[in-house]
Amino acid sequence: MAILRGGRLASRIEALAATLDGGPAIGQDAVEPALTRLETAVAAVTAGQRATQARLSRLAIALAQVTEAVVVADEQGEICFRNAAAEAYVGARHGDALVERTLVDLLGRALVGEVGQEPLELWGPPRRMLVLSALPLRDGQRVIGALARVEDVSERRRLDAVRRDFVANIGHELKTPVGALSLLSEALEDEVDVQEFRRLTSSMQREALRLGQIIDDLLDLSRIEADETPVREPVPVHLIAEHAVERVRTLADHQAIHLDMAPIDPTLTVLGDRRQLVNALDNLLENAVKYSDHGFDVRLSAGLEGGVLTVAVEDHGIGIPTRDLERIFERFYRVDRARARDTGGTGLGLSIVRHIAHNHGGEVHVTSREGEGSTFTLKLPPGPPTRPPAPPTPDLAPTTAAG
Repeated sequence: MAILRGGRLASRIEALAATLDGGPAIGQDAVEPALTRLETAVAAVTAGQRATQARLSRLAIALAQVTEAVVVADEQGEICFRNAAAEAYVGARHGDALVERTLVDLLGRALVGEVGQEPLELWGPPRRMLVLSALPLRDGQRVIGALARVEDVSERRRLDAVRRDFVANIGHELKTPVGALSLLSEALEDEVDVQEFRRLTSSMQREALRLGQIIDDLLDLSRIEADETPVREPVPVHLIAEHAVERVRTLADHQAIHLDMAPIDPTLTVLGDRRQLVNALDNLLENAVKYSDHGFDVRLSAGLEGGVLTVAVEDHGIGIPTRDLERIFERFYRVDRARARDTGGTGLGLSIVRHIAHNHGGEVHVTSREGEGSTFTLKLPPGPPTRPPAPPTPDLAPTTAAG
């Protein structure tokens, strides 16, 4: 702008002004204030452009971090912005190509002032439920563009289904023993035969125990879900395993199941809550025993694999059908409901195991073949190794000869 203040350019402006007006040339003193105002205006416009560009850059960065796909079109329908999530649909095939076509359609409708929404179910794999929507961008009454987004609601729908199933299942699970207790108590009112009386009271006791077990498991699950950050301390893995095995020993002996615990390195530890970890192994062992036939083995092993602590419970029982493997960790889901009822299962044990694994930064996996057995594996971050117990020190005290 300093050049504008130069005498040569100022003289030309004066001459041009005189020619245009047909009057005398404007003096230097008159031009200088105009140039100053022009310089100020240009600086203000430049600053405004920079501020606008900075705001647009921040907006683009923010939209790039959004996990939902976001697409913006101008008033001619040309795409002027896509975030990273939306780029995945460009040139896509199969189901994702349908997403791109639906987005284009929704943007076209939005540019004529229509707010639109379309659900899309993609069968995958993986199976997904998407909701696509678009709305017009307005400057007053004029539509100057359109914005569309793609929301993946698969997990939300899954959780809604789990909640509905949970409410329905808990109603059924509680209704069954309560109904049985009511019928048994009515039968007892007029019963005079001692043997039949004892049979009925025994059945009542069994149903009461089942009801109590359901309530206990629900309370356990509630506590575990609430305690997402349990106390972390190094716990020797072999002690957790031994404790869990002893808790299941009576049930295993009753069903003639042999519990085999492989030798576990005594220096191996896991950072976590001892009570929760014993509970998880107890549930896995109890399931293995309940779903194994008399005379079979259940094996527990633990070790480090690739820097990850793995604890595996292997059985040779009835196995799990492939169609059920993805759902067995859901609350109240049971592969064989009749057998679960006979064995006193509540359908909450594996859900408890999964939450305990999650609370400890780990996960639980299952491999199974129907009719051959199953292996459940807990994978957890290992704790610091402990020192192995020192060997006993021989007594070196001098002895005195008799005599």
